[in-house]
Amino acid sequence: MRSKSRTRGLGFPTAILPMMGLARLAVTTERLNLDALIRCVHDAPISDGSEGTGAVASFLGLVRESNLGRRVVKLKYEAYEPLALRAFKRIDNEIVERWPTAQLALHHRIGVLTIGEVSVAIVVAAPHRADAFAASRYAIERVKQIAPIWKREFFKDGDVWIEGATTDPDDAAAREEAFRRACV
Repeated sequence: MRSKSRTRGLGFPTAILPMMGLARLAVTTERLNLDALIRCVHDAPISDGSEGTGAVASFLGLVRESNLGRRVVKLKYEAYEPLALRAFKRIDNEIVERWPTAQLALHHRIGVLTIGEVSVAIVVAAPHRADAFAASRYAIERVKQIAPIWKREFFKDGDVWIEGATTDPDDAAAREEAFRRACV
């Protein structure tokens, strides 16, 4: 699978990344850093016979200013972190099954976020753009399906919890639905 370790041209060798403390999969209270995630997947170990990185696709989920016809003041994300990380690893494994040369980085914020802040960042590097785009879309669809992360939206006149993940991670039909959405 991903056995070679080498630099892919962005300036630092793969071996330095763990010392920098940047995990590919994370739940965090810190602001998300797209550039760091791009470096993480671009410089990641690659498999034997890989063509190298030809594309990097990213997705950023932002806190929007209105939902359900109401003006949002802020959001609060909560997660069951150990299980969320397990879900992220599962998503990573599913991506490798479908797109063997793809490299995923997935970080999700928790805590209070204001309008315009990034709540989730997904980056996928692959030899070809189609795989990078599809794997990125697949990742966010699966996060919404299986990651135990809950969102509370605050308005001037109240708040509401938005239903989080409700899908059984082993549900093959849900996986296929995420794949269908990713590849349309």
